[in-house]
Amino acid sequence: MSISKFSVSETAAQYLVPHIPFAFADDSVGSTLSSLPENAFDSLDAVYIIDREGHLLGLVRLLDLLTAPREQQLSDIMTVDPPRAYLHEDQERVAGLAVKYGLTDVPVIDSQECLRGVVPARSLIAILRREHIEDLHRLAGIRREDAQTQHSLQASPTRRAQDRLPWLIVGLIGSILATFVVSRFEQILEARIFVAFFVPGIVYLADAIGTQTEAIVVRGLSLNQMSLRNWLSVELWTGLLIGVVLGGLSFPIVWGAFGDIRLAFAVALTIITAGGIAASIGLLFPWLLYRAGKDPAFGSGPVATIVQDVLSLLMYFTIVQLLLG
Repeated sequence: MSISKFSVSETAAQYLVPHIPFAFADDSVGSTLSSLPENAFDSLDAVYIIDREGHLLGLVRLLDLLTAPREQQLSDIMTVDPPRAYLHEDQERVAGLAVKYGLTDVPVIDSQECLRGVVPARSLIAILRREHIEDLHRLAGIRREDAQTQHSLQASPTRRAQDRLPWLIVGLIGSILATFVVSRFEQILEARIFVAFFVPGIVYLADAIGTQTEAIVVRGLSLNQMSLRNWLSVELWTGLLIGVVLGGLSFPIVWGAFGDIRLAFAVALTIITAGGIAASIGLLFPWLLYRAGKDPAFGSGPVATIVQDVLSLLMYFTIVQLLLG
């Protein structure tokens, strides 16, 4: 088996090994076992069943092959229509198949459904590690666009600054917007300075909830094909539930410390609302980029954070104005 030349960067073809055991459905267990020692395979987790044209029909795990009667045909013990990846399929989706179906290697087929090899277990581990590191960088707003940034820990200060600055500049613009939002409520702050005491806590909680959602969604998009409606429903209710618990805990503390039940209610209501909105933003930013064919992790980090900050501040001061104004 051989693979024609094409761009294989970050695809199944990049990690594919072609020398694997295969047989036909009408072959016996005994003849298949006899042929295995005669070859040097790149992976020997399973024997793959193909037809005369090379189309993948199924597979037989090596353990099942060793324990089956030698006269039995492979068609009687094979797993029919196993999960498979295409040559050009993204490496993260390949690793997702392995996780979802509990595979130790993933068969790879071409556009004609012919078996071309497998992505072995050692490569799947390497893919998951690489994707995990890249997601962590992107969640932190660090670009990873070329080979040089693969060695970011050894990069110069100038290189590190270039990797981090683009999204942080967006964050700077957002922080100016947040300052403008606060300035619009100057009269409330002058009349009740204690209103400002709760801004850091509310912003932090919204950021924390959003960051948790982003981390879950960025990884989940590659491993789980859940629809946007289901994702949004689950994360929105999760964020609201977290907000209710945190808001419920804050209510008696604020009331007891400041003796103002309306202020306590305003803080608690803001935390509840911010929890739902932060979770939704943490979902929607990565999901929209994913649907646009971009890496979903780029929708997280500084950009989503500043949007959550601005909306949390706007909600807090609006609620305070309605209840205390």
